[in-house]
Amino acid sequence: MDSFETACQLLSSPLRRRIEAFGQRQPEEIRLRLLRPPALVINGRELELPGDRLSENELNQVLERATGASLHAAMPGIISGYISYKGLRIGLCGSGIMNQGQLAGFRDFSSLAIRLPRECQGICDGFIDRLTQPGLENTLIVSPPGLGKTTLLRELIRVLSDRGTRVAVLDERNELSASTGGKQHFDLGRCSDVLVGVPKGKGVGMLLRGMNPQVIAMDEISAGEDKQVIERIIGCGVSILASAHGRERHDMLRRPMYRDLFEMGAFSNVLTISRDGETRRYSLERLE
Repeated sequence: MDSFETACQLLSSPLRRRIEAFGQRQPEEIRLRLLRPPALVINGRELELPGDRLSENELNQVLERATGASLHAAMPGIISGYISYKGLRIGLCGSGIMNQGQLAGFRDFSSLAIRLPRECQGICDGFIDRLTQPGLENTLIVSPPGLGKTTLLRELIRVLSDRGTRVAVLDERNELSASTGGKQHFDLGRCSDVLVGVPKGKGVGMLLRGMNPQVIAMDEISAGEDKQVIERIIGCGVSILASAHGRERHDMLRRPMYRDLFEMGAFSNVLTISRDGETRRYSLERLE
């Protein structure tokens, strides 16, 4: 999947030309802010493009294309802070609409962050054998936003699957597989089965009952119900491969949900991603 090309499908022709004129360096994100010049995130640094500021019409055009001209149909995702589009996650900001104390929608959109996923085959070569000997135990990938948790999770799924492990992928936001029409545009290996767009609480039951997985993989555990999902998987003879936001394990112990999971021994391995200049570092910690 060429995520940059997919993202450019959402842009007006003048805006696309401005971004392409910036050069061939692969951005990690395209940042669009009302009445500010567009910007690209490259190696963690945000670089503003020269030229005109973004108009309200240009911003709304991206939203219209990303939602198939139906903001109303996309509102459940928008309320969660993002839109899914062909494997892209588009974060957004604007003015919330409240109804009886609950967030009911958004209007007056002011910012969009188009994250550009990619495949990075080989990034787990340095530790995959340590991680899987004698077999994969429950593993959590940890890093701050934007350092490649989903990219690493996607590559681990591919490697495990191509080695013959049945991996059931719970792809709630369609970022791991970028599925359209039943076809996965990211390579998740030969023994993967992908469930797209289903909440974790519902999806885990479906996969355990129907797909006989050896590993269940899921992205970004963060809510209380995610803890219940993991508790359900534990004891079923199925390994967990998941990711979460955080700097490292000790940092996460200050947050009740993760502290409870570590104290109950939910994870045997923690894979931490950090950045050293333009290089990402992967650290594997085995827990007793």
